Amino acid sequence: MLKRHYQNLGKFLKDNKINIIYGPRQVGKTTLIQSYLQSLKGVKYLNKTGDELDLVHIFEELSINTFRRLTSGIDLLIIDEAQLLPNIGRGLKIIKDHIPRLKVIVTGSASFDLVNKLGEPLTGRDNILYMYPMAHLELLDEFPKYELSQKLNDYLIFGSYPEIFSYKSDQEKQDYLLRLVNSYLIKDVLALEKLKGSQVILDLLRLMAFQIGQEVSTTELGGKLGLDHKTVIRYLNLLEKSFVLMQIRGFSRNLRKEIVKSKRYYFYDNGIRNALIRNFNELNFRDDIGMLWENFLVAERIKKQQYKKFGANNYFWRTYSQKEIDWIEEAGGEINAFEFKWSKAQVKIPIDFKEAYPNSKFQIINRDNYFEFII
Repeated sequence: MLKRHYQNLGKFLKDNKINIIYGPRQVGKTTLIQSYLQSLKGVKYLNKTGDELDLVHIFEELSINTFRRLTSGIDLLIIDEAQLLPNIGRGLKIIKDHIPRLKVIVTGSASFDLVNKLGEPLTGRDNILYMYPMAHLELLDEFPKYELSQKLNDYLIFGSYPEIFSYKSDQEKQDYLLRLVNSYLIKDVLALEKLKGSQVILDLLRLMAFQIGQEVSTTELGGKLGLDHKTVIRYLNLLEKSFVLMQIRGFSRNLRKEIVKSKRYYFYDNGIRNALIRNFNELNFRDDIGMLWENFLVAERIKKQQYKKFGANNYFWRTYSQKEIDWIEEAGGEINAFEFKWSKAQVKIPIDFKEAYPNSKFQIINRDNYFEFII
């Protein structure tokens, strides 16, 4: 089993909080919980799943006494895929407020505020951990740096879902990713929105796969899909809250000509992106290597930010005159700008940006220095 960042899960948990482990389906949340339970001695626990009918009825009822009966005689309550439960936020709030002795761990492959229609009742009561497909930070414990560099093409094409590493042939990896897309990827979106068919969601995702690193027009997407732009916005929000896509906004502080309202979207995993468009060709036979490189760097940087616990606001920057920078991080009063280049071409910082933000730092990230950026 590949070692995960949260391998010693106990040291990341807090007794006085609802511990929530968020992340896409199939990234190893359940395996992590099982490993943690095997390490416990003398702890009485109850391990449930969000689709069990008895648990569904309890969270529908929201009775303090029923919750007390459920947790009587145990020290630890675990609920896997808790987003499937009705009133999940309100139910966990009752448990936290009225059974404070109980330690609680829940996992979710969709954000609980998708199913909480009355705001976020867990605010201040939760300890959130984010879990992703394998990060290079984690893989460095398994493979030497030079080996990771040699396999860069594989990560750009097949991504880094944990199960991918158990397959040796490219065909096995392709088959797995296609199964993942068709069976798991948008399961939460369909379930939570009570959508009968997945085709429109898959069509939307395929369109997004060709717009990595580009501003997205919901009106244009709606025209291609036969949907109004408000429905497109709702679906994109669902895909973001279900950890399929991540959204990045435009950066602006000083210039009127900066584009602020636009958004860009990235996939949490390159393999998922390639499976959606059914393109697993080698890099030498592709015209989208720039998109693959940018998506890979963004996903790995997000993992690094979460696992290393350095907070930053992430943006892209572009002006109406088409001057742009791929990645902006604002943290601690500092602005760091990064341009992503698969080739080793040199690029100068746009003059407009340099003049507007003279104290900012600028760096090109290419195949020679990407390890520092993501590890």
